[in-house]
Amino acid sequence: MPVSVLSKFSACIGGLALCISLQAQVYTPAPANLEARKTFQDNKYGLFIHWGLSSMLGDGEWVMNNRNIKVEDYKRLLPAFYPAQFDADKWVQTARNAGMKYIVFITRHHDGFSNWDTKQSDWKITNTPFKRDVLKELAAACKKEGIKLGLYYSTLDWYRDDYPHETGRTGQGTGRTGKGNYASYLQFMKNQLTELLTNYGEIMSIWFDGHWDQTNPEGAHDRSSRIDWRYEEIYGLIHSLQPQCMIGNNHHLTPLPGEDFQMFERDLPGENKSGLSFQEASQEVPLETCETINGAWGYNITDRKYKTVSQVIQLLVGAAGRNANLLLNVGPMPNGQIQPEFTDTLAAAGKWLEKYGETIYGTRGGPIAPQPWGVSTQKGRKIYLHVFKQPYGNMILLPGFKEKVKQVQVFINREPVKFKQQAEGLILQSEGISFDGADEVIEIELR
Repeated sequence: MPVSVLSKFSACIGGLALCISLQAQVYTPAPANLEARKTFQDNKYGLFIHWGLSSMLGDGEWVMNNRNIKVEDYKRLLPAFYPAQFDADKWVQTARNAGMKYIVFITRHHDGFSNWDTKQSDWKITNTPFKRDVLKELAAACKKEGIKLGLYYSTLDWYRDDYPHETGRTGQGTGRTGKGNYASYLQFMKNQLTELLTNYGEIMSIWFDGHWDQTNPEGAHDRSSRIDWRYEEIYGLIHSLQPQCMIGNNHHLTPLPGEDFQMFERDLPGENKSGLSFQEASQEVPLETCETINGAWGYNITDRKYKTVSQVIQLLVGAAGRNANLLLNVGPMPNGQIQPEFTDTLAAAGKWLEKYGETIYGTRGGPIAPQPWGVSTQKGRKIYLHVFKQPYGNMILLPGFKEKVKQVQVFINREPVKFKQQAEGLILQSEGISFDGADEVIEIELR
């Protein structure tokens, strides 16, 4: 065959292969999944729980990597782990008191330790002296209280030999040699995910983390992965087992085919204070910000960077005003208890939600982009201005606002607020309104 003909033939075959590949990645969410996304957006607020074997060392969930602890040494934690104060009902009550509607629990973090009775590995909580399947207890407590349950699952592993550790950015000091075997590791993950989605009832979401281990750092021009994760297989398996289950992946990229929500780590959508969030906020899927209530994800005995009640409220409201959920993290102590500095703050923020929840739950991001004074949310014909600080000149200008207004009032006491509609937008007079709390809410009712 002549070279020119061969080239054209090869190009055709290549194009066909690409077409088939793209078609294979087309994802149409099931009706139950679309409904789950709406419920997720309505619920707005969740509790993230980082906890496991690493909590024993009191130095955060990255301690194995940060201190280059060898696998053979890290194993010594297994016969010493006994969280005698663990109480799933108390964890769920903490979330409920905070006004949270869902929990995302670490089933397996980067150290590879499984917080359930997996049949795929001996490196699990039921092989500690504690023996109990904490995920089973947590799932039962969530079901009893009507709290949705999502599961965090790390695709990165510092413990197993078959993870492709030789091309990873982390875990290079844990003593592994040779090459990984991704085919083996993929099957292991699929087997574990099948357990999680078969044995623990309805699961709201699978929250993946670790993709970035196989890429250049965030902000690099090329963020392509050094391995083929074969997400089409992983995501297809999840959606076949539980079609409503939402998939998110903390890869700090635009959502990939098969993903149902997009997360931002330590940033509100549109911000990049962490240096991790270079991605644009998706217009197609729900958004979620995850952040810590102090400085660490997992238990850190010296971390006292506790967020105040006002900071928690403004973080939640700031997320809602950007059409996103807030997943706020706690790292319980090795004994299984959530420390009082966390529970007290969460409960106090929950008291605020008892009064102002109508302006958060079930809303979407309002028509006014985030401003120096705060944000807006909207539900039906009502717009809620969340004002964090005294506006300049006792006046709030909503530029370009064209909708006809029926009335404006302070949400909490229904006191009327003077307003004027003109070509520049809507002007509200804020004189006489108190702005000494975390968030003063003004309600605009449209005609």
